Amino acid sequence: MKERLWKNVWVVLYVVLMGVLAIATFLEHAYGTTFVQTHIYHACWFCGLWGALAFGLVRACGKCRLWKRLPVLWWHGSLLVILGGAMLTYLTGEKGYVHLVQGQEVKSFTRTSDQQTRVLPFSLSLDSFRVVYYPGTEAPSDYKSYVSYKVNGKWKEEVISMNHILSVEGYRFYQSSYDPDLSGSWLSVNYDPWGIAVTYAGYLCLAFSSLWLLGSRRETFFRLLRHPLWRKTGLVWLGVCAFQLTAQARPVSVLARQDAEKLKMRQVIYHDRVAPFHTLARDFVIKLSGKPSYHGLTPEQVVASWLLYPEEWQHEPMFRVKSERLRQELGLKSEYAALVDLFDGKTYRLEGLLQRLQDEVRNTHEKGWLENRQAKKLEKEVLELDEKVGMVLMLQKGTFIRPLPEDGSVTPLSPLRIRAEIFYHAVPFTKILFMANLSLGLLALGWWIYSCVMQEGDKARKWRSRWRQIWVGAVWMACLFHWTSYLLRWYIGGRIPLGNGHETMLFLAGFLLLCTCIWQRRFSFLLPSGLLLSGFTLLVAYLSEMNPQITPLMPVLLSPWLSLHVSLIMVSYALFALMCLCSILALSIRRHAWQRQRLTLFCRVLLYPAVLCLGIGIFIGAVWANVSWGSYWAWDPKEVWALITFMLYGMAFHVQSLPRFRNPYFFHWFLIVSFSAILMTYFGVNYVLGGMHSYAG
Repeated sequence: MKERLWKNVWVVLYVVLMGVLAIATFLEHAYGTTFVQTHIYHACWFCGLWGALAFGLVRACGKCRLWKRLPVLWWHGSLLVILGGAMLTYLTGEKGYVHLVQGQEVKSFTRTSDQQTRVLPFSLSLDSFRVVYYPGTEAPSDYKSYVSYKVNGKWKEEVISMNHILSVEGYRFYQSSYDPDLSGSWLSVNYDPWGIAVTYAGYLCLAFSSLWLLGSRRETFFRLLRHPLWRKTGLVWLGVCAFQLTAQARPVSVLARQDAEKLKMRQVIYHDRVAPFHTLARDFVIKLSGKPSYHGLTPEQVVASWLLYPEEWQHEPMFRVKSERLRQELGLKSEYAALVDLFDGKTYRLEGLLQRLQDEVRNTHEKGWLENRQAKKLEKEVLELDEKVGMVLMLQKGTFIRPLPEDGSVTPLSPLRIRAEIFYHAVPFTKILFMANLSLGLLALGWWIYSCVMQEGDKARKWRSRWRQIWVGAVWMACLFHWTSYLLRWYIGGRIPLGNGHETMLFLAGFLLLCTCIWQRRFSFLLPSGLLLSGFTLLVAYLSEMNPQITPLMPVLLSPWLSLHVSLIMVSYALFALMCLCSILALSIRRHAWQRQRLTLFCRVLLYPAVLCLGIGIFIGAVWANVSWGSYWAWDPKEVWALITFMLYGMAFHVQSLPRFRNPYFFHWFLIVSFSAILMTYFGVNYVLGGMHSYAG
């Protein structure tokens, strides 16, 4: 009885901690970071809650005799080491900043927590500061502080830049900011002599024990892989889809197509990189009209015609206005407006409308949330339309198109790379794939469900085998088509496409398709699951407001730790999504108990790599953050929700101490409901809570 009480108390504390973490992210959104840092994350009661959980974990390891299961003991022990490192950082670490000015020697830094000055055991001075730009652009690729420091009477020189820190006698300096005149540099200071080393040791133990768990023949994961249900197979069915592209009649005077084609291969500086003129023209047309072409004209024809025939094109209704209320405000009768519709003589109508809306936003702040939100939404739509007008005005003034400098300071792209980028834009990879995958997935789902109720027989098995070969080939084609487009984007951008939300969704869809191709031989239900999930993922990438343009990365993102971190996180998300859909299928099947058992078995197997990839991905992200910002954990909303997800799914492993997870129905419902934490981590943080990791806006 006493042991059961201990377990119940520990489980309650565990759930309460997850609830506190979730609530804290919303409080931060409402009251600011300082509020939650003071009252929650750095509060004594919060530290005590973690301490109580750590004590309960140690006690549980002893009661369960985990020394007989060394991989499990190591895995839980690594979590305790990580918590111990965090405690040491909290107790002994200091954070601050220092402002270096050329020619001035600095011997102290300002502590962030109380703004007190702390003495450094060495001297530090700035020799020079430099901003490094991408060739031919104004986009920074790095920030470099050339510093000198004096230790034991000897001066040494060092360079501090993004992802390249200076460590002297336990003090770590990170590039943070700089003075506008480039005469000074701001560095973040982190003094953590014990916490970082202990925490990193915990990360290594976690990675080692995770691999040990997956490879040990004595552990649950290996026993699940040898289950006899793996030998059974089911039905596969896939289908095809088609779509049409429509064209409208040619509008006003335009440049001849053959003349416009000559502009396609010209190289310009666009979005802080060298790109073909076709890319600039295509983005221009999409921005204005919402489509990659206009009335059957090529993007080059549209841009050139705006330059050659501005008097005619200003009357062309090309500006898409999605908001019905904004159309009413402007007196528009259709969804598209002409440039002249936005001017009343020499008066710019959007300027007065924007001023009125900003006043309305301030006035509705006290009236209610709904009225204020509607006013803000309309204000945003006016700003978007104003941005479109600004692009046209920049084009006509000659500031929108920037050719390569003639002095040869910028290296032009190779003809192959130009053709690759034009081809990438010419083929709507994402649109084709999301339509095909959703159509195929729906057909596969229907036929898979039908196979669960149809009678067995030689004729039926022969028919299934014949169709299986056809449709499995179709899935492989979809996978190859997607990864071809992904690798093409990689080649065009010159970096791994993981730098924004659109690109991470593309990676997620590709990994789902790859899993479907690899595992479909044993699990026929993966065909509908993988196709539907990849289709919906690509649909989100296609319809969302994420920016799909290929641009250089911010300096802080130019790190191999980032690519590994995002890849592991996306792999775990893909596996969690597969488990969610398989759980929905399992709860939908009324007959054929062996099919439900196979789905349950599959979910239990996937749970291991999914949670372990998530955990390792989180802590690799912590290493990247420590290298870049000087703090391996900052309680950012994305970090917090990733931790919540890790803790939530981790409960499903404990089928002995939490017997409810032995029940297949409870287990599947748990996986379905828990997937909401994944959605919150990715989309909720991006579009609601914000933070350093937000892809939106």
